[in-house]
Amino acid sequence: MLSINLSTKLIIALLVPFIGTSLGSAMVFLLRKQVKEKLLKLLLGFASGVMIAASVWSLLLPAMNSYENGDFRKWFVPALGFIIGIIFLFLLDILVPHMHVNKKEEGLNDKKISSTLKMLLAITIHNIPEGLAVGLVIASAINGQGTTEQAALILAIGIAIQNFPEGAIVSMPLKETGVTKLKAFWYGVLSGIVEPLAALIALLITSQISIILPYALSFAAGAMIYVVADELIPQANEGNKSSLATIGVSIGFVLMMILDVTLG
Repeated sequence: MLSINLSTKLIIALLVPFIGTSLGSAMVFLLRKQVKEKLLKLLLGFASGVMIAASVWSLLLPAMNSYENGDFRKWFVPALGFIIGIIFLFLLDILVPHMHVNKKEEGLNDKKISSTLKMLLAITIHNIPEGLAVGLVIASAINGQGTTEQAALILAIGIAIQNFPEGAIVSMPLKETGVTKLKAFWYGVLSGIVEPLAALIALLITSQISIILPYALSFAAGAMIYVVADELIPQANEGNKSSLATIGVSIGFVLMMILDVTLG
């Protein structure tokens, strides 16, 4: 059983991703128009690269390192948890009505409330696995099970970096529907609250049942990869200039890999 004793670094790690989303949402006060398509493709690709790298170095590898070489659980547990994470997000994607965060529905102004809720639900779904990932890496650091406090903080910073454009992607389109800047900002902020909540839930559960931590780490990895494969990369590659998305993925992946390996 884990003993929860959060250091300053770990408390910051809990809050940093939410701060990233909030700062991105605040762009509604600074930018007059929505994010340009070329920049959006680059940012979506960058977010994808960060999440892929985080899934490997911050989640799957610590899950594998929980077991000795030769133990079948070294590959079985991460594989099982990863698949369950994919299935969970797949079912959530089907059961929860939502719209893609960078799409516009016809007649959006005529059904502003329903479209706003769908957009908010979409980004909330995306943020759940990210919050779980942060909470589980913190739990792994506390337990000394494959990662460190520094690694948890690096993961949180990486997610916060990709949450910044995500917050803007939520708040900016809402302003175009006639929602006030302040309300659009708060909708963006609300979409990010799920991350520290999911992190705390994951931390509390694994503190009571530490044996599930390797399963949970790989579950979060599967959930994050589902978001990347089902939402971010397809959206980033729509239309022209899809090469910008590929560049963004490469930059995000390499940056997160370097941060995790050198500082984690």
